[in-house]
Amino acid sequence: MPDVSLLHTLRGHQNPIFTLAVADNTLFSGGNDKGVVEWDLQTMQFRRILCAVSHSVYALHRIPNTDLLAIGLRSGEILMVNYVEQKLVTKMKTESGAVFALQALAEKSELIAIGEEGVAYVYDTVCFKLLYRFRVSKETVRTIAVDSEKSTVYFGDKSGAIYQYDSAQYEPKQQVLVHTMPVTSLCVVGEQLFSGGRDAKLYQLSTADFAVQHEITPHMFTVYGIVADAEQTQIATASRDKTWKIWDPKTLTLLKNVSIDRGYESHMLSINSILWHGQQIFTAGDDKMIKVWEVAAD
Repeated sequence: MPDVSLLHTLRGHQNPIFTLAVADNTLFSGGNDKGVVEWDLQTMQFRRILCAVSHSVYALHRIPNTDLLAIGLRSGEILMVNYVEQKLVTKMKTESGAVFALQALAEKSELIAIGEEGVAYVYDTVCFKLLYRFRVSKETVRTIAVDSEKSTVYFGDKSGAIYQYDSAQYEPKQQVLVHTMPVTSLCVVGEQLFSGGRDAKLYQLSTADFAVQHEITPHMFTVYGIVADAEQTQIATASRDKTWKIWDPKTLTLLKNVSIDRGYESHMLSINSILWHGQQIFTAGDDKMIKVWEVAAD
């Protein structure tokens, strides 16, 4: 059983936080404030406002092997910022609606963006040209997961459906209706795809044929995040019910339940984002705070 302890609480946001990203000893956060915030993870202190934004930030994603942070906005814009030089490198724009999810394919130097209109945009992360544009769904898409080993990308939409695409040429492979409400989180662990939804369900699916292997109700409300540790021996989920939990990904056995009710100095409102980085987990949400947790083997 993992041992969880609160290392620090990062305060300073004036509005709900929707998304987090990490790069080495730096944490980035964004939400309804008019800026993306940069935190120093060595001192656990506010470092600076990385950049000002004109609209709410719904997605942050660090481009692997670069000093670039992609920022997805409610306006449909995607900002590419060099976080070392604190410089706006370029600005890209989707056709309509908010950008809800960003995911990089490091081996191809590509970035996938998708959101309110259900259309995916694939950009070159070197020259920042639009390479592909294709409709995934007629509904809003809020989450993306990438399986680099199998050259596969997964999308989850508002109807509860999951779509599987080949990441070489972005050809559709299969789709399945899983949830009764919107899909809000996806995570690939080995041969399994984990899917969380607004129906408070967590599904474990086979990546081979989309067969449901396990189905549980991990939370009382929406599952806003699913993340795995580096070894993929544990997964963590975060929810609108103010809790986050650690699970065995093979059996979906509950290993740890973290909440105020369980005696932890945790979140008082919805947890909207969760990240697992090394031995630390970061959570953030509507209470405008970021919690830094240490996870150790018992």
